Amino acid sequence: MTLGGSTVDIPISTSTAVATRDELFSPDEQLALAGFLAGYSGLTRDAYTLDLRQYVAWCTEHQVAVFGARSADIECFARHLEALGRARATIARRLCTVSCFYRYAEQEGLIAVSPAAHVRRPRLDYESHATGLDRNEVGAMLVAAGLATARDHALMSVLALNGLRVSEAIGADIEDLGLERGHRTLTITRKGGKVVTVPLAPRTARAIDLAVGERCAGPIFVATNGGRIDRHTAGRIVRRIARRAGIPKRVGPHTLRHAFITAALDAGVPLRDVQEAASHADPRTTMRYDRARVSLDRHATYIVATFLAGASR
Repeated sequence: MTLGGSTVDIPISTSTAVATRDELFSPDEQLALAGFLAGYSGLTRDAYTLDLRQYVAWCTEHQVAVFGARSADIECFARHLEALGRARATIARRLCTVSCFYRYAEQEGLIAVSPAAHVRRPRLDYESHATGLDRNEVGAMLVAAGLATARDHALMSVLALNGLRVSEAIGADIEDLGLERGHRTLTITRKGGKVVTVPLAPRTARAIDLAVGERCAGPIFVATNGGRIDRHTAGRIVRRIARRAGIPKRVGPHTLRHAFITAALDAGVPLRDVQEAASHADPRTTMRYDRARVSLDRHATYIVATFLAGASR
């Protein structure tokens, strides 16, 4: 079966008789899978394609027709993911994808009722377990980046000082740079296709100017062959800079985004403003990154004590 332009390798058991692909997946089912994925693009489409590919492979292995699945079958798929050691967040996302697909099929009149409507999803832990960097470590990485190439310095700056996702950073073009009310700006495409304009700190703007040089168009961050760098190249750049800065932790582009969000909260930036800068739909997502939110230095008791001091006479 083809999902998102890629052919799914469906495992066939040699010990039991397995129905043919045509028997397992009707034209309506294949059309629904393709139609559902057609509504998305970029990394979201890639993620949904992966989720559905794994679900379809599981259905094939267990001789479950996609439109013949019951809630119990989807629950068994979730237990299968648990047995493989998948994280709760991964299982929840895959179940969400399956649920969205069946809801789409229901809305299109292809099935009467979604079998995933009442499937239980794992309870998510809102504490982030991502690698954290303190302000000194981020500062050391920015110093090391300043001694690297102009491209690497600019990339590190937008990741650490703007908290951009790696896809947002590498997808930026020179034409997206601008000037608005005295601010140097960069227009980026956020997750979900939302286009926003973000300000650039003066040091970030200078780093980007050096990386762009005399070029007037094309990607800001270019590879050695003149094309746009990909996320793997960006990851290698960040890891190389971390080694030069003497940081032994496992560091990647998302580590710098994590550090930006945590640093903003530690610096006293209101949660709503940090949420907006990070482009998080749910404030709880922003709070997951705040490793220091239980810091005694920031406990509400100090603010309340100061506020009430004038009344305690």
